[in-house]
Amino acid sequence: MRLARPRLSQRLKQRLLGISAAALVVPLAAGIAGTSVASAAPVAHRAPAGGYEEVFVDSSMGPVKVQIQWAARGGNASLYLLDGLRARDDRNAWSFETNALDQYRNDNLTLVMPVGGQSSFYTDWYAPSNLNGQKITYKWETFLTQDLPAYLETRGVARDNNGVLGLSMGGSAALTLAAYHRDQFKFAASLSGYLNISAPGMREAIRVAMLDAGRFNVDSMWGPPWSPSWLRNDPFVFAPKLEGLSMYISAASGLPGQYDHPQKAIDYYNTANAMGLEALSLINTRAFQVRLASLKIPATYSFPANGTHSWAYWSAELWKARGQILDTLNAW
Repeated sequence: MRLARPRLSQRLKQRLLGISAAALVVPLAAGIAGTSVASAAPVAHRAPAGGYEEVFVDSSMGPVKVQIQWAARGGNASLYLLDGLRARDDRNAWSFETNALDQYRNDNLTLVMPVGGQSSFYTDWYAPSNLNGQKITYKWETFLTQDLPAYLETRGVARDNNGVLGLSMGGSAALTLAAYHRDQFKFAASLSGYLNISAPGMREAIRVAMLDAGRFNVDSMWGPPWSPSWLRNDPFVFAPKLEGLSMYISAASGLPGQYDHPQKAIDYYNTANAMGLEALSLINTRAFQVRLASLKIPATYSFPANGTHSWAYWSAELWKARGQILDTLNAW
């Protein structure tokens, strides 16, 4: 004779399921920064109200670390902050080279800082770099426009209320991402970006820069110089796709300014290098400005009389763009 199994009430079933699900989430918090696995993140109707967290989000490249400062009042807007050519594997430089976290701590805007991607231009590569033994194929555009927003949506960040801002390599990448993913990004900013990649000498300059920053082979990224991928990722070429997008475009003169104080020989070398890089960015950015003007596409421009290719100036430009960012994303 089989005994009848006791029936659980619907409410009790839901409570037990909730307890089981919660048990799967393993807290890995350290200090003030929480670290969690993205696949275990709870589904929420709104973003956490303030606070800082580090998560790992699954991708075809493996788990990607993302540093997040949540909107102060649980709003659904976010700003992606993209790193430069020498992006590190442990932290996004916006989180420690600038005061970005303090700038936006009290705003209803989530800061999203993906970690890694040295020399990647945040794009999808054809193959791993064959000059440095890279094991994976960079797929950063896919990550930033599919994997990451899918995760953020489970935490209350909208798929269609985002901005993207980057410096240098990340500047041109920010415009590229926004141009081809207008359903995701309402705002884009380039700080000291290279926005006329088809200009004479630019492809060679990018090749040399990527070799210097990790021995990455540009042919694995966009193919040979005649490949259509070069044109697809050139802001000067795809400029018509930016119509209607809120943009902030900045580059300084390259002349040393208030944040340049070289004292040692290495400081003078770095300052001279930063001067040259910024001057090249300015030439690119001015050409891009003329291109947008010819298309009658408006943008906000900032061309400081002094400033080199360095973090203190980008931090200042991030602050100057704040009002436009918050207005566009309704994130005050």
